Amino acid sequence: MRLPLRSFCIFRNLISRRQTAGAHRRGLSGAAMRLVQFRRHGDSESVRVGVELGEGLNVVDLKAFDPSAPSSVKELLELGDKGLECARRALASGQCVVNRAEIHLLPPVLAPEKVVCVGMNYRDHCLEQNAPIPKEPIIFNKFPSAITGPYDDICLPSESQEVDWEVELAFVIGRRGKHIKEEDALSYVAGFTVANDVSARDWQMKRNGKQWLLGKTFDSFCPLGPALVTSDAVKDPHNLDIRCVVNGDTVQSSNTSQMIFKTAALVAWVSKFVTLTPGDVFLTGTPPGVGVFRKPPVFLK
Repeated sequence: MRLPLRSFCIFRNLISRRQTAGAHRRGLSGAAMRLVQFRRHGDSESVRVGVELGEGLNVVDLKAFDPSAPSSVKELLELGDKGLECARRALASGQCVVNRAEIHLLPPVLAPEKVVCVGMNYRDHCLEQNAPIPKEPIIFNKFPSAITGPYDDICLPSESQEVDWEVELAFVIGRRGKHIKEEDALSYVAGFTVANDVSARDWQMKRNGKQWLLGKTFDSFCPLGPALVTSDAVKDPHNLDIRCVVNGDTVQSSNTSQMIFKTAALVAWVSKFVTLTPGDVFLTGTPPGVGVFRKPPVFLK
């Protein structure tokens, strides 16, 4: 079975476009942009990097503007300030604009080295299940193969009858680091996007020894995007409205101020254990309203 993502997950007002002047907040350069990856209709092979002219507007094709430009957002981030400067110049030129109707949006990051997830990271989500507030981040992961585009279908696996939604703020690492200090951590963040941590609750909570991985990492269980909004465009990532809509009904509605462990704390914590590299994706947890804790429980069909 296939479920259209757009039919049940609509996220609005997630990203503020206002800039901040604090240099310590900047992930890489000072350029505020909305980076996307796309394919032109009729071209099933070629991945292109683009910059949106504005939310939901037409896209500047970086490769058309500069044939030496990277072929993926991950490669662009690996170039550091040089890569973002290329994107900034393309956007400022106003050239090589592709009509939105002519493209298929892909996730803003493909094939990251890591997809790091955080469980139980919203106070109101802990309260809805009568769970204690964690004293340290609860870290798990999805395989990168779970990532799918923001408007692609989610495949309901025949192995699960309890597939659930989880709207999440996500961020993407912009430069390599290990043992990162919390006060420096935001400078390692390239930008923010939206994710859905789709979860097979039967496999997460009842089977596989109650290890979360299998229930979280079925193919297509990590819709991501549409855009990677660079850090300078987000005034405060911990004061953003976040919500999920299923069949026209708002099922999750909260604010990222409810996050227990903020962005900088998560970067510092995870970098104690593993080296973070450009393109790594962090899913920062979900607010209340998931299907499994409803009475009776509600799952996707």
